[in-house]
Amino acid sequence: MGDLKTTDAALDTFEEHRSTLTGVAYRMLGRVADAEDVVQEAWLRWSGADRGEVRDARGYLVRVTTRLAIDRLRQAQSRREAYVGSWLPEPIATDFGHTVPDTAERAVLADSVSFAVLVVLESLSPLERAVFVLREAFGFPYQEIAVTLDRSEAAVRQLAGRARRHVAEGKPRFSVDPASQRDLTERFLAAATGGSIGELLALLAPDVRLVSDSGGRAKAPLRVIDTADKVGRFLVAVGQEGLPEPEFRFMEINGRPGLCVLSRGRPDTVFSLDVADGHITAIYLMRNPDKLAGLARQACPADHAGGAAGWFGLSPAASSPSGV
Repeated sequence: MGDLKTTDAALDTFEEHRSTLTGVAYRMLGRVADAEDVVQEAWLRWSGADRGEVRDARGYLVRVTTRLAIDRLRQAQSRREAYVGSWLPEPIATDFGHTVPDTAERAVLADSVSFAVLVVLESLSPLERAVFVLREAFGFPYQEIAVTLDRSEAAVRQLAGRARRHVAEGKPRFSVDPASQRDLTERFLAAATGGSIGELLALLAPDVRLVSDSGGRAKAPLRVIDTADKVGRFLVAVGQEGLPEPEFRFMEINGRPGLCVLSRGRPDTVFSLDVADGHITAIYLMRNPDKLAGLARQACPADHAGGAAGWFGLSPAASSPSGV
């Protein structure tokens, strides 16, 4: 009976911190399945640990999860070098408005899972990525991150500075309110499916980029498409091809208003847009069926994204981000 109570207590403690652990693992790895595997391994470590020696359960679990994610990220880097075409993170359905009432905190959390930031994080070393995620998304103090990574606090601060500068250089510099971005996303759909190259070009920034991820499993460009003219012509051509029993759902994807295109009730394509000064500056197009399977479970069938945000470490239970 005592062992059962101990196991229940261990599970209760773990479940209390699961959303934070999953949020860390997803931002580190960019794949839902990989994040789930890491969190499951963290549970096995936790259930077999001498918990009487653990004074800070949350710190212990984050430390274990982060180190497991770093190991998996190092293994994944060689596989990604052989990946067919561009690599994008797996899209997740989010709904920050219902789970994180504070506007400033919501903006930081949304930014930390955006396609733009996660793509930039791919170019960081595993240690830089871990420091950025723990500091910028979850607000962990430098001293705690140093213990997690078994590095000095001075070294962690250097890693954080490099990561922050790199991300700042690679992500959009302008923020757009969700209503404006939703409006632009709807106009984007109308122009692309309506075959109006003129209307579409009016929405695109001159130096817009389209990045697509099919993993070689679906029809999509293998290289980045640059400039408004090339991107516009590609989108109009795709919009005219048509899909069997198409449906279009606007939803919050990775903290941004996005578009999920379904065919016969299953996700076929996901669009996520970066916007600045009223124009689309980047388009992320996901067509890899392996990466869309999770989105089908989360939200696509129900035209809303409720519930997923808390699961990905985006609930008020996660630490509030803090300044440097």
